[in-house]
Amino acid sequence: MSSAFAQASVPILQIEGGVASITLNRPAQRNRLENGDLKALLDHFEAIEHHPDVRVLVLTANTAGQPKPVFCAGYDIGGFDEPGHGATFFEAIPDTLAKLRPVTICALNGSVYGGATDVVLACDLRIALQGIEWRMPATALGLHYYPSGLQRYVSRFGLAAAKRAFLTARPFTAQQLDALGLFEALVEPVEWAQTQQALLQDVLALAPLAVQATKKSLNEIAAGTQDESLLRARENLSSLSADFAEGRAAFAQRRRPIFVGR
Repeated sequence: MSSAFAQASVPILQIEGGVASITLNRPAQRNRLENGDLKALLDHFEAIEHHPDVRVLVLTANTAGQPKPVFCAGYDIGGFDEPGHGATFFEAIPDTLAKLRPVTICALNGSVYGGATDVVLACDLRIALQGIEWRMPATALGLHYYPSGLQRYVSRFGLAAAKRAFLTARPFTAQQLDALGLFEALVEPVEWAQTQQALLQDVLALAPLAVQATKKSLNEIAAGTQDESLLRARENLSSLSADFAEGRAAFAQRRRPIFVGR
């Protein structure tokens, strides 16, 4: 067994500057999600939400030692039999992730299956490695998927591709997913670190107040729960912010703005 496999654990949270990273860490089990992992993820999400300096969350996986990289093999179905767990408990993971304050990026560095696909969809942005596979086998296992997951699939994939995912259980290739507009970038391993860093820097260069408010509004519009008066209030707040004043000054002076989140 490799040293990478020997270090398997619940997902690992690291925070450095304005960036938090969560790494799935069961490579020997293809990073399947057990109930202990779900609890750890919820704890990590809460810690990030209450860490005001964090502006970006990167979700990725330890794929060391795997013959073919797998980001996550999905939920351990044996967990359905544990009291208080199962589909309802799992649903809390992507639902909570989707509502987090920071911008969330999934660094999809391997194939992904089952419920983990919804975790990927719950992120705001995604980059992926060439050659990955994506499969949703819920109906092949006899399961009607939970409502918020179906809604995310339709929202991100479109109805036709969502039906293909659930009504055939056939896998998608990376190229098919890219054609759906799912990825910010689809790259070879040699380009991975540079691509991820470039996306991080682009997001971190934006005005935090405007980004966080706009993320809320876009999520509400996508879910059909938007309140125009609330969206207007966010617009007005940003127009009076120090960040907007700085953004206009920097544009006029042809320099990079220095935003402070106020």
